[in-house]
Amino acid sequence: MSDFVSDFWVYYVVGLVALSLLFCAVVLAANNTKRKAGPAELQGHVWDGDLQEYNNPLPRWWMYLFWMTIIFAVGYLALYGFAGFKGQLGWTSVGQYDSEMDVAHKRYDPIFDKFAKQDLVALSNDAEANAMGQRLFLTYCAQCHGADARGAKGFPNLTDSDWLYGGEPETIQTTILGGRHGTMPPWGAVLGGDGVKDVANYVRSLSGLANDSVRSARGRQIFQTTCVACHGPDGKGNTALGAPNLTDKVWLYGSSEATIIETVSKGRDNQMPSFKELLGESKVHLLAAYVLSLPRKQ
Repeated sequence: MSDFVSDFWVYYVVGLVALSLLFCAVVLAANNTKRKAGPAELQGHVWDGDLQEYNNPLPRWWMYLFWMTIIFAVGYLALYGFAGFKGQLGWTSVGQYDSEMDVAHKRYDPIFDKFAKQDLVALSNDAEANAMGQRLFLTYCAQCHGADARGAKGFPNLTDSDWLYGGEPETIQTTILGGRHGTMPPWGAVLGGDGVKDVANYVRSLSGLANDSVRSARGRQIFQTTCVACHGPDGKGNTALGAPNLTDKVWLYGSSEATIIETVSKGRDNQMPSFKELLGESKVHLLAAYVLSLPRKQ
């Protein structure tokens, strides 16, 4: 409840719980009647032609069971607390989480720490380290890059030798620790429909794909004045910016003319999250070593 902007919500929950328990107690007390001697009265309600309701009191066992649930609820709240109030035991979910994390750190940190000082290249050849790195990868990275690390549309394939920011061991580790934010600006409004299509054809020609030679020639001129700042005059990209190499056959979103037109026209915005706070440097070290080993396993 501390995440709310006002203490009003704390008292709102407390009042709601208290009123709910009081309401249940009042209903039970109001129905605490004994069975009268003689036949029970009919309420006069009839269903399906012959089903009738008798005016019998609630079963005593049911009443006692309901009273027990109310007593249990009051006792539970007194011991464990609720909303913004701590119970007699001083328990909180945050405290339990911190306690469990402390136990986990004491148990597992030494296992990860023994690899933390080792060279990444050497570690990428260590079977035990790779097994641990793979488990980390399947837990934290497979959602985007796939269980086989081959990626998907918009998510890089980590099993080839093509790296947007460079494939050096330290660079891979830096990427995982700090994340990456890759942005390509939209050029549709600047270049117009024909200009975008011309550039798309020239980009396809850089990697030997089928293209319209006339449009490609016009697109080359646009490329040399508009795109070279990121992709370079030869289209081979810039790892410092994360600008992809356009001369190979590796495409993050696809190589069709329509897809490239969409990319040039609307731009792209990719975000890889930082894992430094979530995993810590020791686990990231193992994870980077595993990623480094992936191209060799193909």
